[in-house]
Amino acid sequence: MFPSFYISHGSPMLALDAGKTGLAWQALVADLPKPKAILMVSAHWGSLQPAVGAASQPETIHDFGGFPAALFDLQYPAPGAPWLAEKVAAVLEAAGLPVAIHPSRGLDHGAWVPLRVMYPKADVPVVQLSIQPRQGPEHHFRLGQALAGLQQEGVMIIGSGSLTHNLYEVMGDITEGDPRVPAYVPAFQAWMNEKLLANDINALLDYRRQAPEASRAHPSDEHLLPIFVVMGAAQGGKVERSHSGITGGVLAMDVYRWQD
Repeated sequence: MFPSFYISHGSPMLALDAGKTGLAWQALVADLPKPKAILMVSAHWGSLQPAVGAASQPETIHDFGGFPAALFDLQYPAPGAPWLAEKVAAVLEAAGLPVAIHPSRGLDHGAWVPLRVMYPKADVPVVQLSIQPRQGPEHHFRLGQALAGLQQEGVMIIGSGSLTHNLYEVMGDITEGDPRVPAYVPAFQAWMNEKLLANDINALLDYRRQAPEASRAHPSDEHLLPIFVVMGAAQGGKVERSHSGITGGVLAMDVYRWQD
């Protein structure tokens, strides 16, 4: 059974130089056999109801602006997996979660930036599942629960977002340990780590009320919603934090792994 992951994908510039975060991404899969396919839940594809991409050859979506031309030249030509898209749709519908199949959806940077580091040969098929920004953690946890059996079929489930994500406060190249890092960032990291390791699902689903300065750490939910999908899919499996960092002063780059 494959582990599940939540990764903080950071700036698109990590596609050019992933640094310490890239080493953490590489380490996640270094000891694993190649999965049959990857189901990627990225913060950068939102829809009113769940949607799954079924393109046989997903395009590389450069869904950002104002970056160097070299970034727009990058491609990640991983194949799609229409069979997995159909499987995902079937299990979600069986769980009472209406789902649409998108025949041409490509891979956004929340997917291809880390995958270029994790699987640089682009030889693992990838399917994306959308999040629903208007619905909260409980809905996404339920999505994950419906998908749990896929790991036993050789599918790796990855949620891609950012453990904290307040773009209004980004501060250049400031990293962890710098006194200018706002106190709420490490406080939110510590709270999430404590609750995840304790498998305190109720507290995590209620993070906006219980976590320290949650509305500042996440002015909107979308970059944390993928973690709830992974939590649901993991079904209480053992979790460990394999990387913790801060970039831009306020973007927590934590990476988590769930293992049965």
